[in-house]
Amino acid sequence: MIRVAMRPVPAIVRVVCLVAVVACSTPATTTPTERRGIVDNHVHLAFDPVADALAAAGVTTVVDLASPESALPGLLATRSLKVIASGPMLTRVGGYPLNSWGRDGYGIGCDDAACATATIDRLVGKGAGVIKLALDDAGLRDELVPVAVAAAHRHGVKVAVHALTEISAALAGRAGADVLAHTPLEPLTDQTVALWRGRAVISTLAAFGGSPAAIANLRKLRAAGCTVLYGTDLGNLRVTGPSSEEIALLREAGLDDAAIQAAMTSRI
Repeated sequence: MIRVAMRPVPAIVRVVCLVAVVACSTPATTTPTERRGIVDNHVHLAFDPVADALAAAGVTTVVDLASPESALPGLLATRSLKVIASGPMLTRVGGYPLNSWGRDGYGIGCDDAACATATIDRLVGKGAGVIKLALDDAGLRDELVPVAVAAAHRHGVKVAVHALTEISAALAGRAGADVLAHTPLEPLTDQTVALWRGRAVISTLAAFGGSPAAIANLRKLRAAGCTVLYGTDLGNLRVTGPSSEEIALLREAGLDDAAIQAAMTSRI
Protein backbone atom coordinates (compact mmCIF):
# COMPACT_ATOMS: atom_id res chain seq x y z
CA MET A 1 0.00 0.00 0.00
CA ILE A 2 1.28 3.43 -0.87
CA ARG A 3 0.66 5.94 1.91
CA VAL A 4 0.08 9.53 0.81
CA ALA A 5 0.75 12.30 3.31
CA MET A 6 -2.24 14.64 3.45
CA ARG A 7 -1.31 18.29 3.90
CA PRO A 8 -3.68 21.06 5.00
CA VAL A 9 -5.16 22.99 2.10
CA PRO A 10 -3.43 26.42 1.96
CA ALA A 11 -5.69 29.35 2.77
CA ILE A 12 -5.15 30.95 -0.64
CA VAL A 13 -6.34 27.76 -2.38
CA ARG A 14 -9.49 27.77 -0.24
CA VAL A 15 -10.12 31.39 -1.24
CA VAL A 16 -9.72 30.65 -4.95
CA CYS A 17 -12.05 27.66 -4.68
CA LEU A 18 -14.65 29.76 -2.86
CA VAL A 19 -14.52 32.42 -5.58
CA ALA A 20 -15.04 29.71 -8.20
CA VAL A 21 -18.08 28.36 -6.35
CA VAL A 22 -19.64 31.83 -6.09
CA ALA A 23 -18.93 32.68 -9.73
CA CYS A 24 -20.42 29.40 -10.96
CA SER A 25 -23.43 29.29 -8.64
CA THR A 26 -25.93 30.17 -11.39
CA PRO A 27 -26.58 28.79 -14.88
CA ALA A 28 -24.41 30.16 -17.66
CA THR A 29 -27.45 30.43 -19.92
CA THR A 30 -28.86 33.43 -18.05
CA THR A 31 -27.84 37.01 -18.85
CA PRO A 32 -25.32 38.88 -16.66
CA THR A 33 -28.02 40.97 -15.02
CA GLU A 34 -30.16 37.89 -14.27
CA ARG A 35 -27.49 35.71 -12.72
CA ARG A 36 -27.03 35.66 -8.98
CA GLY A 37 -23.32 36.18 -9.45
CA ILE A 38 -20.70 38.13 -7.56
CA VAL A 39 -21.68 41.59 -6.34
CA ASP A 40 -19.10 44.25 -5.50
CA ASN A 41 -20.97 46.75 -3.34
CA HIS A 42 -18.32 49.48 -3.45
CA VAL A 43 -16.62 50.51 -6.67
CA HIS A 44 -15.67 53.71 -8.52
CA LEU A 45 -15.94 52.87 -12.22
CA ALA A 46 -15.57 56.48 -13.37
CA PHE A 47 -12.21 56.49 -11.59
CA ASP A 48 -11.19 53.03 -12.81
CA PRO A 49 -13.32 52.05 -15.87
CA VAL A 50 -12.92 48.27 -15.80
CA ALA A 51 -16.52 47.05 -16.07
CA ASP A 52 -15.77 44.56 -18.85
CA ALA A 53 -12.84 43.07 -16.93
CA LEU A 54 -15.00 42.72 -13.82
CA ALA A 55 -17.68 40.93 -15.82
CA ALA A 56 -15.08 38.59 -17.31
CA ALA A 57 -13.98 37.73 -13.76
CA GLY A 58 -17.50 36.74 -12.71
CA VAL A 59 -18.80 39.98 -11.22
CA THR A 60 -22.38 40.56 -12.39
CA THR A 61 -23.42 43.59 -10.31
CA VAL A 62 -21.62 46.57 -8.83
CA VAL A 63 -22.65 49.51 -6.66
CA ASP A 64 -20.79 52.65 -7.74
CA LEU A 65 -20.49 54.87 -4.68
CA ALA A 66 -19.20 58.15 -6.10
CA SER A 67 -18.81 59.45 -9.61
CA PRO A 68 -19.22 62.82 -11.26
CA GLU A 69 -22.86 63.62 -11.98
CA SER A 70 -22.02 63.78 -15.69
CA ALA A 71 -20.87 60.13 -15.55
CA LEU A 72 -24.23 58.78 -14.32
CA PRO A 73 -25.83 58.16 -17.76
CA GLY A 74 -22.83 56.21 -18.99
CA LEU A 75 -22.56 54.12 -15.83
CA LEU A 76 -26.24 53.24 -15.91
CA ALA A 77 -25.97 52.25 -19.57
CA THR A 78 -23.18 49.72 -18.90
CA ARG A 79 -24.00 46.51 -20.78
CA SER A 80 -21.49 44.01 -19.39
CA LEU A 81 -22.84 44.12 -15.83
CA LYS A 82 -25.55 45.77 -13.74
CA VAL A 83 -24.52 49.11 -12.21
CA ILE A 84 -26.34 50.74 -9.31
CA ALA A 85 -24.89 54.23 -8.97
CA SER A 86 -25.06 57.08 -6.48
CA GLY A 87 -23.51 59.85 -8.52
CA PRO A 88 -21.44 62.30 -6.46
CA MET A 89 -21.50 61.96 -2.69
CA LEU A 90 -22.97 64.79 -0.65
CA THR A 91 -20.49 66.69 1.50
CA ARG A 92 -19.92 70.21 2.79
CA VAL A 93 -18.70 72.95 0.46
CA GLY A 94 -15.02 72.23 -0.19
CA GLY A 95 -15.19 69.07 1.95
CA TYR A 96 -14.21 65.43 1.37
CA PRO A 97 -13.66 64.20 -1.34
CA LEU A 98 -13.59 67.58 -3.09
CA ASN A 99 -10.52 68.47 -1.03
CA SER A 100 -8.57 65.41 -2.22
CA TRP A 101 -9.00 62.64 -4.80
CA GLY A 102 -12.55 63.63 -5.78
CA ARG A 103 -12.00 67.26 -6.75
CA ASP A 104 -13.19 66.51 -10.31
CA GLY A 105 -16.86 66.23 -9.38
CA TYR A 106 -16.96 63.15 -7.15
CA GLY A 107 -18.74 65.19 -4.48
CA ILE A 108 -21.30 67.99 -4.28
CA GLY A 109 -20.92 70.53 -1.51
CA CYS A 110 -24.04 71.61 0.39
CA ASP A 111 -24.20 73.79 3.47
CA ASP A 112 -27.98 74.07 3.89
CA ALA A 113 -31.06 71.86 3.80
CA ALA A 114 -32.41 73.30 0.56
CA CYS A 115 -29.24 72.40 -1.31
CA ALA A 116 -29.09 68.88 0.15
CA THR A 117 -32.72 68.15 -0.67
CA ALA A 118 -32.57 69.61 -4.18
CA THR A 119 -29.38 67.71 -4.95
CA ILE A 120 -30.86 64.38 -3.87
CA ASP A 121 -34.05 65.05 -5.84
CA ARG A 122 -31.97 65.79 -8.95
CA LEU A 123 -29.70 62.74 -8.58
CA VAL A 124 -32.61 60.37 -8.09
CA GLY A 125 -34.29 61.96 -11.10
CA LYS A 126 -31.19 61.10 -13.13
CA GLY A 127 -31.30 57.46 -12.07
CA ALA A 128 -29.28 57.28 -8.86
CA GLY A 129 -30.25 54.05 -7.09
CA VAL A 130 -28.54 54.92 -3.82
CA ILE A 131 -27.41 58.17 -2.19
CA LYS A 132 -24.01 58.48 -0.54
CA LEU A 133 -23.15 60.92 2.22
CA ALA A 134 -19.60 61.84 3.21
CA LEU A 135 -19.29 62.26 6.98
CA ASP A 136 -16.27 62.48 9.32
CA ASP A 137 -14.31 65.73 9.82
CA ALA A 138 -14.66 67.23 6.33
CA GLY A 139 -18.02 65.76 5.37
CA LEU A 140 -21.63 66.88 5.39
CA ARG A 141 -22.57 69.02 8.37
CA ASP A 142 -24.10 67.02 11.22
CA GLU A 143 -27.45 68.82 11.14
CA LEU A 144 -27.89 68.01 7.44
CA VAL A 145 -27.45 64.25 7.79
CA PRO A 146 -31.05 63.50 8.91
CA VAL A 147 -32.32 65.97 6.28
CA ALA A 148 -30.47 64.12 3.53
CA VAL A 149 -31.56 60.70 4.79
CA ALA A 150 -35.21 61.81 4.87
CA ALA A 151 -34.95 63.27 1.35
CA ALA A 152 -33.58 60.00 -0.05
CA HIS A 153 -36.11 57.87 1.81
CA ARG A 154 -38.97 59.92 0.36
CA HIS A 155 -37.87 58.52 -3.00
CA GLY A 156 -37.54 55.00 -1.62
CA VAL A 157 -33.76 55.18 -2.07
CA LYS A 158 -31.27 53.88 0.50
CA VAL A 159 -28.46 55.97 1.98
CA ALA A 160 -24.85 54.80 2.26
CA VAL A 161 -22.46 56.74 4.48
CA HIS A 162 -18.71 57.23 4.42
CA ALA A 163 -18.25 57.06 8.19
CA LEU A 164 -14.89 55.80 9.37
CA THR A 165 -15.09 57.14 12.93
CA GLU A 166 -17.15 56.17 15.95
CA ILE A 167 -18.79 59.61 16.08
CA SER A 168 -19.83 59.50 12.42
CA ALA A 169 -21.10 55.92 12.58
CA ALA A 170 -23.24 56.86 15.58
CA LEU A 171 -24.51 60.02 13.87
CA ALA A 172 -25.48 58.09 10.74
CA GLY A 173 -27.12 55.36 12.77
CA ARG A 174 -29.27 57.82 14.71
CA ALA A 175 -30.19 59.62 11.47
CA GLY A 176 -31.56 56.42 9.93
CA ALA A 177 -28.90 55.77 7.28
CA ASP A 178 -29.10 52.30 5.76
CA VAL A 179 -25.57 51.23 4.90
CA LEU A 180 -22.04 51.84 6.17
CA ALA A 181 -20.04 52.27 2.95
CA HIS A 182 -16.93 51.01 4.76
CA THR A 183 -16.29 49.09 7.94
CA PRO A 184 -15.41 51.91 10.38
CA LEU A 185 -11.76 52.12 11.38
CA GLU A 186 -12.15 53.41 14.93
CA PRO A 187 -13.38 50.95 17.59
CA LEU A 188 -17.17 51.17 17.84
CA THR A 189 -19.00 51.30 21.15
CA ASP A 190 -21.69 48.74 21.91
CA GLN A 191 -24.27 51.53 21.70
CA THR A 192 -23.21 52.47 18.16
CA VAL A 193 -23.08 48.84 17.05
CA ALA A 194 -26.64 48.37 18.33
CA LEU A 195 -27.84 51.26 16.14
CA TRP A 196 -26.88 49.27 13.05
CA ARG A 197 -28.91 46.18 13.87
CA GLY A 198 -31.04 45.30 10.86
CA ARG A 199 -28.99 47.47 8.51
CA ALA A 200 -25.86 46.73 6.46
CA VAL A 201 -22.11 47.31 6.28
CA ILE A 202 -19.89 47.02 3.19
CA SER A 203 -16.65 45.32 4.16
CA THR A 204 -13.81 47.12 2.24
CA LEU A 205 -11.36 45.75 4.82
CA ALA A 206 -8.40 45.37 2.43
CA ALA A 207 -8.73 48.95 1.17
CA PHE A 208 -7.69 50.21 4.60
CA GLY A 209 -5.08 47.58 5.37
CA GLY A 210 -7.26 45.10 7.26
CA SER A 211 -6.65 46.72 10.63
CA PRO A 212 -7.48 44.76 13.81
CA ALA A 213 -9.95 47.49 14.85
CA ALA A 214 -11.86 47.27 11.57
CA ILE A 215 -11.94 43.47 11.68
CA ALA A 216 -13.23 43.60 15.27
CA ASN A 217 -15.88 46.15 14.24
CA LEU A 218 -17.11 43.93 11.42
CA ARG A 219 -17.29 40.96 13.75
CA LYS A 220 -19.31 42.99 16.31
CA LEU A 221 -21.63 44.49 13.70
CA ARG A 222 -22.40 41.08 12.25
CA ALA A 223 -23.02 39.59 15.69
CA ALA A 224 -25.46 42.42 16.40
CA GLY A 225 -27.52 41.64 13.30
CA CYS A 226 -25.95 43.97 10.73
CA THR A 227 -25.78 42.38 7.26
CA VAL A 228 -22.26 42.13 5.83
CA LEU A 229 -21.93 42.98 2.13
CA TYR A 230 -18.78 42.30 0.12
CA GLY A 231 -17.12 45.39 -1.35
CA THR A 232 -13.59 46.27 -2.43
CA ASP A 233 -13.53 50.06 -2.92
CA LEU A 234 -12.31 49.49 -6.48
CA GLY A 235 -10.56 52.63 -7.61
CA ASN A 236 -8.86 52.99 -4.26
CA LEU A 237 -7.60 49.44 -4.75
CA ARG A 238 -6.96 48.18 -8.28
CA VAL A 239 -8.07 44.55 -8.01
CA THR A 240 -10.08 43.66 -11.09
CA GLY A 241 -12.37 40.87 -9.98
CA PRO A 242 -12.96 39.07 -6.69
CA SER A 243 -10.37 40.04 -4.10
CA SER A 244 -8.66 37.10 -2.41
CA GLU A 245 -7.33 39.51 0.24
CA GLU A 246 -10.83 40.80 1.05
CA ILE A 247 -12.15 37.25 1.29
CA ALA A 248 -9.33 36.25 3.62
CA LEU A 249 -10.07 39.26 5.85
CA LEU A 250 -13.77 38.39 5.93
CA ARG A 251 -12.74 34.99 7.21
CA GLU A 252 -10.63 36.67 9.90
CA ALA A 253 -13.76 38.59 10.92
CA GLY A 254 -15.52 35.30 11.60
CA LEU A 255 -17.40 34.63 8.34
CA ASP A 256 -17.42 31.01 7.20
CA ASP A 257 -17.70 29.95 3.56
CA ALA A 258 -21.50 30.14 3.52
CA ALA A 259 -21.49 33.62 5.07
CA ILE A 260 -18.83 34.84 2.65
CA GLN A 261 -20.81 33.51 -0.29
CA ALA A 262 -23.90 35.31 1.01
CA ALA A 263 -21.90 38.56 1.39
CA MET A 264 -20.58 38.23 -2.16
CA THR A 265 -23.98 37.61 -3.76
CA SER A 266 -26.04 40.23 -1.90
CA ARG A 267 -26.35 43.91 -2.67
CA ILE A 268 -27.55 47.16 -1.16
